[in-house]
Amino acid sequence: MTKKDSIKIAGLENNIRVESRILEERIQKAAVDGYRQIEVTAYGQHGIGGRLWRAGNQPIKVDVLGTSGQRLGSMGFANTVIEAFGPASDDIGWLNAGAEIIVHGNATNGVANAMAQGKVYIDGNIGARGMTMTKHNPRFEPPELWVFGKVGDSFAEFMAGGIAVVCGAGAEGNKNVLGYRPCVGMVGGKIYFRGNQEFYSKADAKLLTDLPEDEWQWLQTNMKHFLQAIGKQYLFDQLAAKRKEWKLLVARKPSEKLARAVRPMAKYRKEVWEGELGQGGVIGDLSSLDRSPIGLLTTGVLRRFVPEWANEKYLPPCQAACPTGIPVQKRWELIRQGKVDEAVDLALQYTPFPATVCGYLCPNLCMQNCTRHLVSLQAIDVTLLGKASLSAKTPARLPQTGKKVAVIGGGASGLSVAWQLWLKGHEAVIIEGKKQLGGKITDSIPKSRIPGAVADHEIKRLVENIHQVHLGKPLTKDRFLKLKNENDYIVIAVGAVKPRKLNLPGMERTLPALEFLQQSKLDCAKVGKRVVIIGAGNVGCDAATEAFRLGAHNVTLIDVQEPASFGVERKHAEAAGAKFLWPRFTKEITAKGVMLKDGELLPAETVIVAVGDMPDLSFLPEGINTERGFVVVDETYATSDPQVYAIGDVVRPGLLTDAIGAGRIAARTIDDLLRGASETYDKLPAIHCGMCEEICPQMAITRKQTAGEGFEYVVDDEKCIGCGFCVGACPTGVWELAENAPIE
Repeated sequence: MTKKDSIKIAGLENNIRVESRILEERIQKAAVDGYRQIEVTAYGQHGIGGRLWRAGNQPIKVDVLGTSGQRLGSMGFANTVIEAFGPASDDIGWLNAGAEIIVHGNATNGVANAMAQGKVYIDGNIGARGMTMTKHNPRFEPPELWVFGKVGDSFAEFMAGGIAVVCGAGAEGNKNVLGYRPCVGMVGGKIYFRGNQEFYSKADAKLLTDLPEDEWQWLQTNMKHFLQAIGKQYLFDQLAAKRKEWKLLVARKPSEKLARAVRPMAKYRKEVWEGELGQGGVIGDLSSLDRSPIGLLTTGVLRRFVPEWANEKYLPPCQAACPTGIPVQKRWELIRQGKVDEAVDLALQYTPFPATVCGYLCPNLCMQNCTRHLVSLQAIDVTLLGKASLSAKTPARLPQTGKKVAVIGGGASGLSVAWQLWLKGHEAVIIEGKKQLGGKITDSIPKSRIPGAVADHEIKRLVENIHQVHLGKPLTKDRFLKLKNENDYIVIAVGAVKPRKLNLPGMERTLPALEFLQQSKLDCAKVGKRVVIIGAGNVGCDAATEAFRLGAHNVTLIDVQEPASFGVERKHAEAAGAKFLWPRFTKEITAKGVMLKDGELLPAETVIVAVGDMPDLSFLPEGINTERGFVVVDETYATSDPQVYAIGDVVRPGLLTDAIGAGRIAARTIDDLLRGASETYDKLPAIHCGMCEEICPQMAITRKQTAGEGFEYVVDDEKCIGCGFCVGACPTGVWELAENAPIE
């Protein structure tokens, strides 16, 4: 295509939005001037791409970037292709007379309204009243609407012709992929759909659950064109593989409807009007009650939606984001009740390291997911509670069971599972190859991240209760098998301590990051003035911060992709002056530094490699499956040997809180097996602010006290209008809006 054939038209001029009519004039002029590829950057203008009749029969393509307004492609002309690279607003393809319209995203209400020719392809869901009042002139091909997802209410209302295809992608579990009350007044056309549909206007349409061969062939053939248009041709086999998943709604013919012979009005009203619609008029299919006067705001059984109090149905976002499972909301509820000591003590039921991890080392996923952000408030600072946990009281232990579990590894995950097993009354036996407990917490994480006394205090608290601790003895296969015979279960929690090796010349000149951090923790590491770190993750950032502390003047971190580092590790490294470079590919390590594949030399006296670590599994006997150097487990952290569990970095690299949470899951699974019973865990009362009660315009919500200190919110059905204000205002997500059950 030549430069003359294409043109770009902007919807913003001198930082001022161009009016819709002006933008349309410029598009029309471009078509008349012979441009056949028009790119429009939209800022909400209406009617883009429609009515390009003066282009004649020559094909014309309109690409819409930015945000299109209503009636995209309205009154579209044949030989016109309109492609919107994003979602679009109401009435796409309104009165379409032949254009092909492609929308890469969701669309709102009125898609293909009154369309007579052409095709509309939607790569997403659409809103209400799609494919309404469409028509089909037999001299031309029928108009088509294709929707990749689901559709909204009143779909195909008064549809008089054309074809709609609703793929139902992402809505496989929905009760109604065609929305509420589709096909009302439908007199022509057909609808292919994939998914469930509990209701449709049976007076106007009939359902075919077994597609005839010619219908199935048409669907398969045209499905390929649709998927290619939206760039998802790779999904053809998935969408067209199962014929039984597809259904077809076809408009009833006049002969299939009730005969409407001339008859007295009284008889017509009784036999036809009330017989078909029910007493009360056009919503007689919903109710047999007398609906003569209907108020503007309906309540009770006539509500479109009803609110449901979904208390304790879901975990609060803060707790769900915490791998350790600490009930953040419950702790702050205790504080509001003045029970500060109980709030502080509560954490020890979930982790032996509430101060170390929650107070200092965790990136605080709970705070990141706090719903207070939704109302422009700061998240609750859990680090304060974490640091206060140094004075927490040890929870009461369950009666001793006499069962023994060997825990191999004394790092975060191993001490977590041992702590949980001890709380449940079992005897935990900790076997650690090094001469101290704590793993990376005590031997690798920089002193600048956490005071040494904090971790020492929490480890001491654990050891005072768990007396079976064996340090400094390497584990062999023979000893592992002996431990299996002496204990009911074994939990492998040895971490990942073997540095990954890069297959590069000069690797003998480098220092593994873990080894460097261990030396730095002992104040015996040495670096030059210039340091290069290969690998810019969080471990690399810790190494950079320590390198500066030890006297380096210039520290550069390189990576083959955008660095995955985040949180305080990244902030500390950047604050110290570290420089990040990516993508950079290492060729070799020389005496002068790191030589990159593009020929650039990064000078360095010290080169540190921080590309991850692997577990040492030399003690592992046959019968326990591994994959790529890590132990394979299921969702409960059980290995292929039913007597052996594995947690922490020996399974997959992760955060300290991931390792601690894995310890809790493994411990409760083992406890269930030892006791022969399963319990319900983490069933927490949600915190409620009463905002729903205050905001309800009909005052339909009240709080009721239940037994003990419990309560519940109840809705007065005769006051509630189903507006959904309670759902929108709730900061904790315990209200849901559900469809009201249809009246039989």
